[in-house]
Amino acid sequence: MPMLADPSAKYRPYKPFPFPGRQWPTRVQEKAPIWLSTDLRDGNQSLANPMTNSQKLRFFRQLVKLGFKEIEVSYPAASETDFQFVQDLINNGEIPDDVWIQVLTPARSDLIKRTFEALKGSKNAIVHMYNATSCLFREVVFNADQAKTVSLATQHTQLVRELAEQYAAEHGTNFRFEYSPETFSQTEPAFAVEVCEAVKKTWLAGTKSVFGDGRNEERIIFNLPATVEIATPNCFADQVEYFCTNITQREKCIISLHTHNDRGCAVAAAELGVLAGADRIEGTVLGNGERTGNVDLVTLALNLYSQGIAPELDFSDIFSVTDTVTECTGLPVHPRHPYAGELVFTAFSGSHQDAIKKGFEAYQKRVTQGDVRWELPYLPIDPADIGCTYEAVIRVNSQSGKGGIAYIVKQALHLDLPRRMQISFYQIIQAISEATGKELSVENITGALRSTYHIGGPAYEGRMVLRSFNMTNTPGTPGSTPADGESGDRPRYMKAKVSVDGIIRTIEGEGNGPLSSFLNALYRAFGIELSIREYTEHAIGGGSNVQAASYVELIPPQADEKDKTKGGFWGIGVDPDITGSGLRAVLSAANNAWAGKELKGLDIVPSAARLS
Repeated sequence: MPMLADPSAKYRPYKPFPFPGRQWPTRVQEKAPIWLSTDLRDGNQSLANPMTNSQKLRFFRQLVKLGFKEIEVSYPAASETDFQFVQDLINNGEIPDDVWIQVLTPARSDLIKRTFEALKGSKNAIVHMYNATSCLFREVVFNADQAKTVSLATQHTQLVRELAEQYAAEHGTNFRFEYSPETFSQTEPAFAVEVCEAVKKTWLAGTKSVFGDGRNEERIIFNLPATVEIATPNCFADQVEYFCTNITQREKCIISLHTHNDRGCAVAAAELGVLAGADRIEGTVLGNGERTGNVDLVTLALNLYSQGIAPELDFSDIFSVTDTVTECTGLPVHPRHPYAGELVFTAFSGSHQDAIKKGFEAYQKRVTQGDVRWELPYLPIDPADIGCTYEAVIRVNSQSGKGGIAYIVKQALHLDLPRRMQISFYQIIQAISEATGKELSVENITGALRSTYHIGGPAYEGRMVLRSFNMTNTPGTPGSTPADGESGDRPRYMKAKVSVDGIIRTIEGEGNGPLSSFLNALYRAFGIELSIREYTEHAIGGGSNVQAASYVELIPPQADEKDKTKGGFWGIGVDPDITGSGLRAVLSAANNAWAGKELKGLDIVPSAARLS
């Protein structure tokens, strides 16, 4: 059946109720809400293959480690497995003294009594009771009017109160009570307030403390669930603010939200709901839940973190979280999932990579000046804060650009390629990527650079290899080498030993510095005629281990000087001696320029000069 040309014939639009007094749009969130994880209950019931109790225990321990102080652990009256899990947590001492476990029950007497039995021996427990209140459920599912719905809620609240008083006295358990007007987002706002007022009156009418240690903290939790997300987040926020401003004794209420993700807006609805006055959020780590899921607590918490607000949950090791979710639930984590996805901090796009590379460079400069504020293009938080490494920030495929490739080379090899050399090497990587059709690893990229520019050891050597050199003021006379490699008024003389096709050659030349002298020697010996168009250098490392890295672009006589993007050959040299690094860079470029060409002067070679 195809989609309807006119869906209005079948679907009614949501009609927001008039609420001109709303204040939430101008508010700013300044602190974290109270968090409750319902991974072990709501998240578990949505799985095709529910977690075993051992998997639930692993998940529970992870939630405690993350810092959750309220954890909904099961619907104990639903099955013996759920009942036993609650008892195992209690009897095996798995629940820290500052953590409250929460259990769910519908407004049914037999199930409420079974729920309390599961809580025997617990220190801190929240009993969460619900009944559906929306018009659709009242009429279609329960055939009940508003009065019957209120009566159902209050009668069972009274039972919860009596059992809480009994178990507090007999077992020393501290109890809190949570009530959900289920399907709140589809309930008439005034009726949602009415039923919760009746529930509150019943709960607070108790004469005995429900805290075994004698405390008198009996605030009631009202959970306002978007059981099915049917409207835009601003409409939900209006409903929440209306409830918060119309419920009496607000100071005795904790307003909680449980947003579902049917429209893909659960995070936004929860954030706006907090601005509207809510105190608490129920959800799951990474958003697992019925249909499209619950609100994602990782996203909510790290959204706060990115705004400088401590979320009071610790996601310093985000990969341990994703591992737990994947292994316990059998659900994969999408590689682009906010904050937690494998690729969420990774850029393949060339323009993104270039901006990130420049952003890191600017950030490092600011840090040296004492400014540690995080401001980087495309990275709302520092990946290192949640246990991610910078190695994965930029990855290369056929869509990548020179900036990203240069970033990887700099991170892996500490070589800061000149901009025009980046363009040249980018073309090489682009060709490899397009030929393979796959993402290139760091090893692929650095291996291509070593092979192209003949650096990194014997495995990458070109046809010509520098073995030794000596600079003199006049032929046969020792002399000092100009510090910048090309200064000095008098001619300089170079004698070098170069291996060509495995044979040692001694070559000589002159010029105004080491590089020009070496180029002259290459021309005299082999007929290689090249000149320098660009030369840069920088240090690698420091102290006694410092090395020099040199980059040179050589051009043949016929190169077009007007078009600096054509006709050049790049080379890289790395050596503890700055002159040595420059000469190696020249020979690296010369190898590329003369690849496959005939070298003159190789016809007469003493056999003793051959390398073993």
